[in-house]
Amino acid sequence: MKVAACLAASIATASAFVPQSAPKFGTSLNLKQDFLEYTPYYDHSAVKVNTHKNKAPFTGKVVSTKRIVGPKATGETCHIIIDHEGDFPYIEGQSWGVIPPGTREKDGKPHAVRLYSIASSRYGDDMTGKTGSLCVRRATYWCPELQADDPAKKGVCSNFLCDTTPGDELKMTGPSGKVMLMPEEDPNTDYIMVATGTGIAPYRGFIRRLFFEDTPAADVYKGQAWLFLGVANSDALLYDDEFQDAKARYPDNFRIDYALSREQENKKGGKMYIQDKVEEYADEIFNKLDSGAHIYFCGLKGMMPGIQDMLKAVCEEKGISYDEWLKGLKQAKQWHVEVY
Repeated sequence: MKVAACLAASIATASAFVPQSAPKFGTSLNLKQDFLEYTPYYDHSAVKVNTHKNKAPFTGKVVSTKRIVGPKATGETCHIIIDHEGDFPYIEGQSWGVIPPGTREKDGKPHAVRLYSIASSRYGDDMTGKTGSLCVRRATYWCPELQADDPAKKGVCSNFLCDTTPGDELKMTGPSGKVMLMPEEDPNTDYIMVATGTGIAPYRGFIRRLFFEDTPAADVYKGQAWLFLGVANSDALLYDDEFQDAKARYPDNFRIDYALSREQENKKGGKMYIQDKVEEYADEIFNKLDSGAHIYFCGLKGMMPGIQDMLKAVCEEKGISYDEWLKGLKQAKQWHVEVY
């Protein structure tokens, strides 16, 4: 359906992330992505979970680490491609764990595993099925007394990952989670994807699978995928080139709305946060959910209180019991939350 028309654009878009050693599109690489599909493709009963655990982690190798935000972004976010040689399979919506090297200062024990949503489809950015990608923001702490970042309080794993170079090895666990998977059996399903910051990761995998790859899921997809992303400013947008490409080519199947807190105002004149942007389309979103759409939330856990308060207010306006409405969505498995 959409794939043939989008192939050239997908090649150009993906090339920014393809490692130098990877085969190029249109040469020896088979463009049809079907070798990692289940039978039928939407059957998740065989999805692997926790094949590699803390005591026996998998060793992956960094292919590339690239900063993907502009100079005025609030913080640094990197796209990290990891080679797993096809031995650490996952599907869209799952997470990998990373165990940073070294030990904790307080007790000398090894660092705990950190979970990161995978930011690529099961085929990886190079479409070989042998790589996967992470979207990681460098966690730092600004000390008002020092007027500088305090290195003693920086995020151990995020800084380790953002500082990696090609060839570095990573101890990894997982894959974990099934809560964020796409229910692909009905190709008319609408997906409403709400993210803050690096919570965009699983949705990039969704969007690549549905609009940039020659998969069985893309072949039959007739629904609408609607992405909401909240970040501070335009320089902090993530994967915008890919998303704008999908929107331009498939306006009936893909929508995107951004909440830029430092550049936009909500209807009350305050900063535009993710819940404000979602609220603008509340009627349409509620109608979609009533018709069977699935809604996803991914990002910092602090996003959820504002989202839930907004949804409660909308329910009150509509004369709906929020608790019963939410209970119904959960029972129908239309409500997906992964926050950290």
